[in-house]
Amino acid sequence: MPPTIRSSAAAEAGIRRFADLVRTGEVDEPSGEPRLGVDLGTANIVVSVVDAGNRPVAGGWVHSTVVRDGVVVDWAGATSAVRSLTDDVESRLGHHFTSASVSIPPGISAGDIQVFRNVVGAVGLDVDEVVDEPVAAARALGITDGCVIDIGHGTTGVSVLVGGRTVLSVDEATGGHHMTLVLAGANRIGYDEAETLKKDPDRQREVIGTIRPTLERMATIAVNALGDREVPVVYLVGGSSSFSNAPEVFADRLGRPVVRPAEPLFVTPLGIPMTEFANDRN
Repeated sequence: MPPTIRSSAAAEAGIRRFADLVRTGEVDEPSGEPRLGVDLGTANIVVSVVDAGNRPVAGGWVHSTVVRDGVVVDWAGATSAVRSLTDDVESRLGHHFTSASVSIPPGISAGDIQVFRNVVGAVGLDVDEVVDEPVAAARALGITDGCVIDIGHGTTGVSVLVGGRTVLSVDEATGGHHMTLVLAGANRIGYDEAETLKKDPDRQREVIGTIRPTLERMATIAVNALGDREVPVVYLVGGSSSFSNAPEVFADRLGRPVVRPAEPLFVTPLGIPMTEFANDRN
């Protein structure tokens, strides 16, 4: 089986610190003008703040179901959540934001992209940049080339980056939601109880065997998406890649080294307001 390897120490430290800031509500003193990012995810909405050196200084999150399959399905809920999270980080930082960057799932339509922009605009923020999610992940990881596999709540996204830009993007409907369905069926429990079981770190040993076939299906999506394309390494991100056996499953199926940061849920949100490897989708 090919080895798994770790991302750079600097990238790991930044991702870990951002996760701490989100969970604790702490803030770090920014160096230079802070920048704001908005991640409208399927399971969570996350706001991130970095300083002029791309160091994380603040963040916030809330569980939300305002986005489904890359489409904003609850406009009022999306704008309310973004406004509340932005107000909160502004209060803690003592800084007023007039603009923000926003991420988008790969492969969505121009009309859906405009809706993501409109959510940011509706809370009184100009849009600095619209960032493809794999590009945001690459920024946080400090890479320009490779494959980023983002396992979200609803989908598994497979993207290849060259020079910091996306050259291949595939997104298929298998994600954390499907893991929860499998757990609910196997244990004869309701969906919400299965979701709680899935997220309980103390019960991961009893979960990983049940959800392994779902992880293998996700890895097969990646195999089919990549085909014969050569990539130096695969980066595994997204909250549903947090299970201890996920890197092993993907490395085994892909036959390539796999990197998974310690806090995969927070990789993409952290990269949204970063300025390195900027794409040109504005």
